[in-house]
Amino acid sequence: MIYIGICLLMLAIAAALYLNHPKFGSQPQGERLKRVLESPNFKDGEFRNESETPQLTTDESRAKTIYDYLFEKRERNRPEHTIEVVKSDLRNLPADEDLLVWFGHSSYLMQLSGKRFLVDPVFYEASPIALFNKPFAGTDRYKPSDLPDIDYLVITHDHWDHLDYKTVVEMRDRVGLVICPLGVGAHFEKWGYPTDRILEMDWYDTGDLAKGFQIHCLPTRHFSGRTFKSNQTLWASFLIETPQNRIYVSGDGGYDSHFRKIAETFPQIDLAIMENGQYDKNWRFIHLMPDDVIRAIQDLNPRQVFTGHHSKYALAKHAWDEPVLNIRRKAVEESLPLMSAQIGEMIPLERNASAAMQ
Repeated sequence: MIYIGICLLMLAIAAALYLNHPKFGSQPQGERLKRVLESPNFKDGEFRNESETPQLTTDESRAKTIYDYLFEKRERNRPEHTIEVVKSDLRNLPADEDLLVWFGHSSYLMQLSGKRFLVDPVFYEASPIALFNKPFAGTDRYKPSDLPDIDYLVITHDHWDHLDYKTVVEMRDRVGLVICPLGVGAHFEKWGYPTDRILEMDWYDTGDLAKGFQIHCLPTRHFSGRTFKSNQTLWASFLIETPQNRIYVSGDGGYDSHFRKIAETFPQIDLAIMENGQYDKNWRFIHLMPDDVIRAIQDLNPRQVFTGHHSKYALAKHAWDEPVLNIRRKAVEESLPLMSAQIGEMIPLERNASAAMQ
């Protein structure tokens, strides 16, 4: 019994030391916490979705669900071959072109009217434990050193597969402004970002950026957290308005009425970048199921659509290429304006001036 007790104590000490690593970030404090507590979206000690949203929709225990996720054998969950990736020269982008570069999963670089936006960059670890969430072979060719200087770093929420500590620390001296939901700025401040380079936003806030550029923080149906305590920071989608385009970034989240409301407030969305992958019937309210992706796109009615949250990690039970095959088939059946590209490929974006016309 003494031996078991000593072992348990040592494990507890090791766990406490590990959880003290800076990559876990920090909880909101001081003025930041005050703003969190004053948010209409923070209720009974945590941020809430606009609709009731259970994280799990199963009769199984949470422990059983987690165990199955970690250890259950899944067919074709990872590709048997190396994914082909385009290695573009991102340090020398043509300054006068609008373009999108996808790095797999939910990481994107956009050059829009001369400004560079980097969304949810994850180039090292998508999990607090390096053994889990390994990228598919070939998909990890890009590192922060491959990227140009960034005007705006946009973070949709603080989950590990959207906010990578090592990536953002390496980018720290080459980022003009961090844009993130309420509370997430605590992580960046802990990681050495000055407070005057962090813009934290609540749902329905608007931020004025450079002349002709605005960003709108909008709802999504999800949750947050980097440790055992969830929902102490907000999650969000964003709409970026430039002199020529409106671009919507869905972030993570299940289907709800917010897509229709966003389309009513911001008609003529030029490009919608949508979550598509890592879904499961057991968490159908916090990620878009295949049919929900189609409904959300139809609600938004964008001129063009690009989908991510797939092709780099296996975070769900479905086959690794199922989301891509589904959306390609549905794009034909439903006449969806789907754009597609390889990881790393530079995708030209038209300049439409639809934002300027409103």
